[in-house]
Amino acid sequence: MNPPSVYNSRFGLHLVGENKGEQIVISLEKVRQKQAFICDMDGVIYHGNKLLPGVKEFIDWLYLEKKKFVFLTNSSERSPKELQQKLFRLGLTVEEEHFYTSALATAVFLHSQLPGGSAYVIGEAGLINALYQIGYSMNEINPDYVVVGESRTYTYENLTKAVNLVRKGAKLIGTNPDLTGPIENGIVPGTGSLIAPIEMSTGSKAYFVGKPNPLIMRSALKKLQSTREETAIIGDRMDTDIISGIESEIDTVLVLSGVSSRDNIGQFAYQPGLILDGVGEIPGP
Repeated sequence: MNPPSVYNSRFGLHLVGENKGEQIVISLEKVRQKQAFICDMDGVIYHGNKLLPGVKEFIDWLYLEKKKFVFLTNSSERSPKELQQKLFRLGLTVEEEHFYTSALATAVFLHSQLPGGSAYVIGEAGLINALYQIGYSMNEINPDYVVVGESRTYTYENLTKAVNLVRKGAKLIGTNPDLTGPIENGIVPGTGSLIAPIEMSTGSKAYFVGKPNPLIMRSALKKLQSTREETAIIGDRMDTDIISGIESEIDTVLVLSGVSSRDNIGQFAYQPGLILDGVGEIPGP
């Protein structure tokens, strides 16, 4: 039996039934009919080095149905090649062209603002290599930018250096605003948490390039060669993935396999189009 449909005159949408107690704006069948998908990785495809349930079936379905797709991650740690290799180690074969990161988006943004500039970077190889590839040099003396991403080597020393460089005039850039990231046994501090002491110590507000910035969403659509109407975004975070889709007018799917839960969704002033336990529900039986 099909669930009841209620027309919402404010948004011109049919709120289709209930999914475990929540109203949804877009049906699962409509999601399946989309021609393109922008899919987050952490909390959607894997936790740390653990592949999440249903992911292999979902990726097999994308290929079988000839869907366009890009894995768009706010993480700046790894290059597309490294992400491809990680999925291969987890048993998935996906071409390198299907990956796009906040590190790449940050590099493109900086090149558009100041070609051939320099940066002091707190981050991992994925971010540093992306900046090198667009012609940026690393500079600890008088950089144009201080760029912060996820970092496993975050120390009081490099924090102090970043603070003083920003105070001397370097502009502060964050690859993404995520406060936390999921791992196998909990969470880790995200870029938003790592950059906060620099903002507080300098009075400068960082500019974040990754989700929910519409810049990275437009880059994803361009990479897919897709329109927003034929695309859906799948993610586990209300404050980046879902708001990205809403502000870009792309249908949204929230999966509960990452940091979001049914208990905290109601804290937000906006809601996802559809809520699923994981991407394994999308292909169907």
